[in-house]
Amino acid sequence: MKLGRLNHVGVATPDLDAAIAFYKDVMGAAVVTQPFVLESQKVRVCFVETPQESGALGTTGGTQIELLEPTDPDSAVGKWLAKNPLGGQHHICYEVEDIAEAKAWFEAQGKRVLGEPRIGAHGTMIFFVHPKDMGGQLTEIMERPKGAH
Repeated sequence: MKLGRLNHVGVATPDLDAAIAFYKDVMGAAVVTQPFVLESQKVRVCFVETPQESGALGTTGGTQIELLEPTDPDSAVGKWLAKNPLGGQHHICYEVEDIAEAKAWFEAQGKRVLGEPRIGAHGTMIFFVHPKDMGGQLTEIMERPKGAH
């Protein structure tokens, strides 16, 4: 298995509209996707686009910030916010070429995969790996969207 690029950082928030305003007004975000509800994970979600820039170290950026507001207090994000009421970084997400191969690889390493692969907010297959097995960080593994480089 080969680790791909960092696709996004998931940020949980108790108020998605206020978070969108913060990213636009304070952080200068020019592109924020239209919020939508992802019923399977009981969240309202949108993506803040960061621009790609070229510099001395090559092209950087193009990573997204995924803003997550729970639609149910008993959802995973809702329970996380109960412990972290101001919100904050919830997870990081890396791309892989093949989700089944990645899942098998993590399990062979003794890592706890949380549930079976399922469709995520980008419309591709995802799974999460337990933070205790990932240096304290909840980690999402996402199959690279078709046509992405």
